[in-house]
Amino acid sequence: MPWNPAIWVLLLGFWLGGGGLAQVTLDFADLYSQVTVRGIEFSPRLKALNGQRVSMTGWMAPPLKPKLDFFVLTKVPLATCPFCSTAADWPPDIVLVIMPKGQEAKPTTRCIRVTGRLDIGVKEDSQTGFVSLVRIYADRVEEVP
Repeated sequence: MPWNPAIWVLLLGFWLGGGGLAQVTLDFADLYSQVTVRGIEFSPRLKALNGQRVSMTGWMAPPLKPKLDFFVLTKVPLATCPFCSTAADWPPDIVLVIMPKGQEAKPTTRCIRVTGRLDIGVKEDSQTGFVSLVRIYADRVEEVP
C-alpha cells in the first residue's frame, strides 16, 4: 500500500485534537434564555448541546467537603457555597461538575477550564440530596494560564 500523506494528516489531526472528541465552548451567558420569579428557562443553545461534549471556563466555588469528586463551577470567584439550596434557589451562573469515578479535582482559587459531557434538567443526588439543573460530567479540569 503506497504512503498517503492525507491519511497521516488525518491521523495527526485526530491525535492532536483529542482523539476526535470534539467540544463546543459554552459560556455562562448561554445557559438560560430567561430567569424570572417563576424559574429559570434553559436556552435553545443549552438544550441543543445536552449530551454533547462541552468546555466551560470559570471558578471553583469553595468546596463543601475535603474530597472533591464534584464541585461547583461559577462565573465569578465566590466566598461561600452557592450550591447549598434547592432547585428553586439555583443561581443562574453556576454549573455542577462531576468528576469521573475514582478521580478527584484539586481545590484551586485560579480560573479553570472544565471539559466533559453536558447534562441538563433537575436532578437530585441520592447520596448528598443536592439538587442541580446543569451538570458537566468532567473528563478534564485544568487551570487557565
